[in-house]
Amino acid sequence: MIACVDVDYREEGAVAACMLFRAWEDEAPAESSTVRIDTVSPYRPGLFYKRELPCLLSVLRPVLDRGPLEAVVVDGYVWLRDEQAPGLGAHLHEALGRTVPVIGVAKTRFASALRAVEVVRGDSQKPLYVTAVGVEVAEAARRVQGMHGPHRVPTLLRRVDQLCREA
Repeated sequence: MIACVDVDYREEGAVAACMLFRAWEDEAPAESSTVRIDTVSPYRPGLFYKRELPCLLSVLRPVLDRGPLEAVVVDGYVWLRDEQAPGLGAHLHEALGRTVPVIGVAKTRFASALRAVEVVRGDSQKPLYVTAVGVEVAEAARRVQGMHGPHRVPTLLRRVDQLCREA
């Protein structure tokens, strides 16, 4: 199984969401789940992962208890600067014991992420920026390129974002 995860912050707390799917080109998830987190760390510039990582782990733990994942896809960067400055995805990879590849899909360019691969999907002129750990970034970019959907953001990435916002 492959997991897409996202977090939506509320006035108090947050909701983390996970969608599991079997193949990269799947249109619909095999299953989905959400977890309400009552207390989250405040946002601190440069330390975003400290706020987001506990939320992602809370929604992934029950999934990982059932068996291994092929990969986890996060909204954001794995590396912020040429595999020297870890982003959210690299911190998640470490927290998962370096056993699950993590693919970051970002909608905005982070200037120092020089190894991010641009992926243009659908009729959009704006690329997505793909980074990865545990899998070659070129392969990760091919996987994101092949995900279902006619738009810039793949269907399941858009749906996991909606799931946590609506929960």
